[in-house]
Amino acid sequence: MPRLIRLYLSSMMFGAVLGVIFAVLLVAFDIAGLRHLLFASPAGWIGFFMLIFFHAALFAGVQFGISVMLMAEGGRKPPSGRVVFSNISRPKVLVESTAGSRDRKKLLPDSHGH
Repeated sequence: MPRLIRLYLSSMMFGAVLGVIFAVLLVAFDIAGLRHLLFASPAGWIGFFMLIFFHAALFAGVQFGISVMLMAEGGRKPPSGRVVFSNISRPKVLVESTAGSRDRKKLLPDSHGH
């Protein structure tokens, strides 16, 4: 059997088992009154089957997705958080300033808008 088919089947089965366990625990602990709703109705077995089936399908798909994403090529660390540039500094440039030679009253507008 090819490696990818084996990966697909094993991860789907593992996820389906987790989904069934999760659905059974939901009913066993009567979360949101599910056990009462399922056992009080004559067609409750259909709801129980659907709960188990769809949770198994959901968990199987998620497990397979996780398995595929973990197959990515290694060798480099994935990025985490912001990049910090510690070796970068601002260049030092000499600039001639002429601001001190002007009259301060001419630079600021007066309070009347003139």
